Amino acid sequence: MYGQRQQGVQMIRIKLPFGKVSAKQLLRIADISDEYSNGNLHLTTRQDIQIHHVSLDRTPELWAKLEQDDMTLREACGNTVRNVTASAEAGIDPNELFDVSPYANAVFEYFLRKPFGQELGRKIKIAFSNNDKDTAVTYIHDFGFIPKIKNEKRGFKVLVGGGLGAQPFLAQTAFEFLSEEKLIPFLESSIRVFDRYGERASRHKARIKYLINKIGIEEFLKLIKEEEKATLVKEFRIDVSEKESTLQFKTQLPNVIPSINNTAYDFWFNTNVFKQKQSGLFGVYIKVQLGNISTTITRELARIAKLYSNASDIRITINQGFLLRDVSTEELPFLFKELATLNLATPGFDSVGDITACPGTDTCNLAISNSTNISVELEKVIYAEYPELIYNHDIKIKISGCMNACGQHSLAQIGFHGSSFKVGTNVIPALQVLLGGGTLGNGKGRISDKVIKVASKRGPDVLRKLFDDFEKNAVEGEYFNSYYDKQGKDYFYQLLKPLADNSTLKETDFIDWGSEEKFQTAIGVGECAGVVIDLVQTLFFEAEEKLELSAEAFGNEQFGDSIYYTYAAFI
Repeated sequence: MYGQRQQGVQMIRIKLPFGKVSAKQLLRIADISDEYSNGNLHLTTRQDIQIHHVSLDRTPELWAKLEQDDMTLREACGNTVRNVTASAEAGIDPNELFDVSPYANAVFEYFLRKPFGQELGRKIKIAFSNNDKDTAVTYIHDFGFIPKIKNEKRGFKVLVGGGLGAQPFLAQTAFEFLSEEKLIPFLESSIRVFDRYGERASRHKARIKYLINKIGIEEFLKLIKEEEKATLVKEFRIDVSEKESTLQFKTQLPNVIPSINNTAYDFWFNTNVFKQKQSGLFGVYIKVQLGNISTTITRELARIAKLYSNASDIRITINQGFLLRDVSTEELPFLFKELATLNLATPGFDSVGDITACPGTDTCNLAISNSTNISVELEKVIYAEYPELIYNHDIKIKISGCMNACGQHSLAQIGFHGSSFKVGTNVIPALQVLLGGGTLGNGKGRISDKVIKVASKRGPDVLRKLFDDFEKNAVEGEYFNSYYDKQGKDYFYQLLKPLADNSTLKETDFIDWGSEEKFQTAIGVGECAGVVIDLVQTLFFEAEEKLELSAEAFGNEQFGDSIYYTYAAFI
């Protein structure tokens, strides 16, 4: 849990490995949000669900209620191994070598509450992509895995040291192929090395990307090899038995196909539905604007999932939507009608019109300017003025409330992050415009360039300028980043420069999106900054506690844990 911008309430993050959640769990989360919060849920880019405005003194009972349906908050935050993410399509994608879900789940279970993962210098983020398209964007994670098969044996390409934030790093390749039984031992050795050698004094330099940048990838791998002496396991076999989905009706369908708008249905089908590798079944994406969904709609979605899909396996996507699995051909029209009734049949999933954004100034202490209301305005521009782009999956638009990149703006073809600038004594809410980022595939990607800063209220005009220029001057079939490279950064700076002219500011430019008052910056300690309590008495107490845990582990013949606890007590 984390403090919010609003005093006296907390953000609670529910850890959902690889975004998997059942209809029953969704109902539990909805009940909890109604009882302890404000009846809203937020889907994150790391496949978690967040609930905001929770009173701190009520969190223990909230935690216990989550546990009743096999969910936890443990290590969803803090300097720990965070949620393990994976491609939402894993297990049903016709283009995958094998299902990475069991591997992601095994990593989640193995590292939860491991002693050496409790007090790291900073967080560890792990992602599994299910094919070379790299839909889980492994290249911006501390550890990324892409499935490979070598000599009929399963394994992974391994990426290390990626990260976004104020100083983005692209991950480096540690192994082109690491056999599956070495996956968890490698991760354990790596995390132990990070715990031992990672930065502790300067929090801003404490991610694993800085350690690798400092000592080099070869030295890092050498330290991992040495650390293998201390790992709890040398090989770790993961149960990968897959239960094949078969064509079956979940409910008795009426004989008559429901009355639907065929044009709207076709639009939705062409942008939000795909054939699974299981014959006769379809995956159905659900666009959830900004990842925000009410508990009322969530309950209806759970009901629909039970009727028409695999209700035990709903996936949250990294662009803040849902994926329903195992929907039959006959069920699709019925599902569409139900979703349309809830306004959840919006076409254009993961297209130009499906903008990713963090909560920004709505709740986060670190956010500088609004990232949610501006996203809604930008989507209006796209759907109303450039409807043909709803079929475009090349351009991704991502927005963060600050430079820390929770909205992943650094890897977008068109990215924005919250900022501000002064005009006289007034402070103007602003957007830093970034261009040219994106996923290249197989663990490679591009970090976007900072191009220009404009007043936030001019964000829609930035999009219009970019889209109109691209449509007018790009070659038929040319990708946006190819066009960006051809024209160059300065070309786009000059294109957008008129929008950065402060002499033409209007009164409305001094007011941020979603606000009625003049803008003023108000940031403090928040999610990414964390709070460290440094009291001598507390440290002595913790050292004594670790020695007790060491003795207990030794008595249970858990010698690796015992050694670690003793080491931690010395520290």
